[in-house]
Amino acid sequence: MNFFKEHTFHIPVLGIGYSLDTPVKVAPYGISSVISLVDDALIEDMRKFYCEKIDAPFQAISEKVEDFRAKRITAYLNLVDDLVNDKVDELMQSAQKAGTEIEKYIDMLPDFAEIKQKFNLLDKGKQAYEDVSNWMNEYFNPGSIDVNIMTKLDKANVKDGKELPIEYNDAHAALRGFANSKLNSGIVFSAGMSPRLYSYLENFKDFFPDAMGEIKKKIILKVSDFRSALVQGKMLAAKGLWISEYRIESGVNCGGHAFPTNGVLFGPILEEFRQKRDQLYETCISAYKAALQKKEIREPAKEPEIIITAQGGVGTTEEHQFLMDHYNLDRIGWGSPFMLVPEVVSIDKGTVDLLADAKEKDLYFSGISPLGVPFNSVKGTTMEFKKLEMAKAGKPGAPCTKQFLKYNTEFTEKPICTASRQYQTRKIKELKKLNLPENEYREAYNKIIEKECICVGLGVASNKAKNIPVKQHIDKVSVCPGPNIAYFSKEMTLKDMVDHIYGRKNMLDNRPRPHMFLKELGMYLDIYKERCEAFLKDPENKKEKKQLSQFRKNIFEGVEYYRELFREKKKEVIEEMDRMLSKYPILQKEPEAEMV
Repeated sequence: MNFFKEHTFHIPVLGIGYSLDTPVKVAPYGISSVISLVDDALIEDMRKFYCEKIDAPFQAISEKVEDFRAKRITAYLNLVDDLVNDKVDELMQSAQKAGTEIEKYIDMLPDFAEIKQKFNLLDKGKQAYEDVSNWMNEYFNPGSIDVNIMTKLDKANVKDGKELPIEYNDAHAALRGFANSKLNSGIVFSAGMSPRLYSYLENFKDFFPDAMGEIKKKIILKVSDFRSALVQGKMLAAKGLWISEYRIESGVNCGGHAFPTNGVLFGPILEEFRQKRDQLYETCISAYKAALQKKEIREPAKEPEIIITAQGGVGTTEEHQFLMDHYNLDRIGWGSPFMLVPEVVSIDKGTVDLLADAKEKDLYFSGISPLGVPFNSVKGTTMEFKKLEMAKAGKPGAPCTKQFLKYNTEFTEKPICTASRQYQTRKIKELKKLNLPENEYREAYNKIIEKECICVGLGVASNKAKNIPVKQHIDKVSVCPGPNIAYFSKEMTLKDMVDHIYGRKNMLDNRPRPHMFLKELGMYLDIYKERCEAFLKDPENKKEKKQLSQFRKNIFEGVEYYRELFREKKKEVIEEMDRMLSKYPILQKEPEAEMV
């Protein structure tokens, strides 16, 4: 993984299946992207698809095979690496003569890229292509084939009625699958800290530096605040493990699961990283060197580096460049808009059309995730219709075929999923016994049946896009776009999207779009209002009152930060912010005042 690529953006993980083969499509053009390692069966389907496509032998890895999950992941990642390398070879060969691939690669680079400047200065003759070919042989690096593990998805597994050792847990096996692959790339840890998973990293030499200081398997940590980065960075450094990238993500203004802060806004979070970047490095490097010495690993010839990136809601080249320049960031993640680029993601036509047509009113914070974490979603998915249809027919919930989110033990000794038919049937039966008023019953009932089988829903679109057969009862799609997709309203090509990022083309529709910071602020204001209204129903909840008071304080501190930030050059942002704040009179009172 080369941290000094020409491109200044990356594509984060998208759902379970949407970006499963994205590296095959974009890495040859120097663009980094992320594969989800949640669903090994889906990964096996994709490996079979590509083997058949390139007429390569395919040997299925059955669930009866020892350590099948890790082996499936290793086999697929090795195949992706081969596919990318083959495409890179083709690209390099096309650099020796006039060809569409090399020109496509160069055209997509930012205008400041060295090769683009050289190529544009030269006549497109034989000498020009020889110069480009020589340059690429010396400097070109494909995009990184990174992978993602949600640390919370570490379900224990059972064989012959006995629970397997911890290394066969879902996340541990996925980590092993990546570690055993030949990839030279990064693993993105998301959804919180997992000390036991971090300790498991120590079993694989590729996460440690070689004599030259190169780390073959790099650690990328997705974080929501500086304190979390410092704590986890120091924890891993004390094991001799270096976090090569801190990927800061907006708590609410991105796709998939949302992890709202207690009102701390994205701008102030980025500001703290900007001010304390050196502190983060110095704190971790001292612990890192001490750990390497303790493990008797020779101190490498060069010290490790860190990069800081951010993602969540960016939608214009102006925002992109502002984040890069003002906060001294190394790269920006662009996620949801790429869901309208079938050339990049594995997504069926129906879902593309649904996303293209989605407006602000269609995108919402939902409770569909069985994890119990807020989930960005869009109205009108086929999974939503199926879910409501089955509930109306007296068959709420879904068959639990994937079993990645089995955590609830409310009714059973062994964990089950809250989106499963087994759970929802029992929960509704229990609810009926309470004899609640109709409106209270209906509210509680809707919360039960809202849970959705996202294990299937977030992956099946990739099967549909590839015409890979799926069983009828699991052919419905869930989708998890960030709210930013409301302002992109048509299918795009890869070049369209890249040109938009670099300001060479505008792919936004003509509807008003708030600044990314204000979009996030508005979402936090909605969260605050909703929590205040819930608090009024239980005003004796002292813990919630204290948290709401801090939430409000954090909002006001963020607002003042934005006033100062935009005071000179973006006064229109301040004016828009003031209009937004005026719509939330509840913000003007302390939570305890609401009880008066």
